[in-house]
Order: sequence, then structure tokens, then C-alpha cells
Amino acid sequence: MRKNMLAAAAMLTMSSAAFAQSSVIVTDPAPTGSVVLPGEVRTYVMEQNTPSVVYDGDIAVGATLPDTVEVHTVPNIDGYGYTVVNERRVIVEPKTHRIIQVLE
Repeated sequence: MRKNMLAAAAMLTMSSAAFAQSSVIVTDPAPTGSVVLPGEVRTYVMEQNTPSVVYDGDIAVGATLPDTVEVHTVPNIDGYGYTVVNERRVIVEPKTHRIIQVLE
């Protein structure tokens, strides 16, 4: 009986550790400047043949693109837009044009 209880306790401990390792906590804004994108967003953006626009400003996470830069929506996924600036694909917040990730 004692062996069964120890084995059960060990299994619970291991499964809770495995669960903790697979958990993702996202804060807004992300302190590291990076956001974990849903895979389908990245795939969709990388497959699009969108012309690049020239922009003299900073292309970095947290920077805001001007309203003159056209932002395209990602179908069926709210909260993500994209554009190509200076030959670099960027993921932006559609309403604010704030860059949330630069795809390399």
C-alpha cells in the first residue's frame, strides 16, 4: 500500500512539473520585446507576395509605423496585421500600427 502511495505521489509530481514546463504566460507588453505568434500567422505572412514599402524610420519591436504604411489583415485571426517594410516582413497591431514582431 505504501509503495502504491509513493508511486502515485511521484507520478503527480512528475506530471505537474511537465505541465508547468508547457505553460506559456504572456504579458502585455512582453518584457523581452518578443511575442509568441500563432504558427498560422507566421505561415500566412511568409506566404504572401506583398510589395515592400520604403520607410526611413526604425523597424523594431515597439516602433509605430505611420498611417501611410498600408497594413494588411490576417484572415480569421484578430489582433494581427502585417506589412513589408524595407524588404522586411513585420507583424503589427492593426489598430495602432505598432510593430510586435519582425520576421527574419
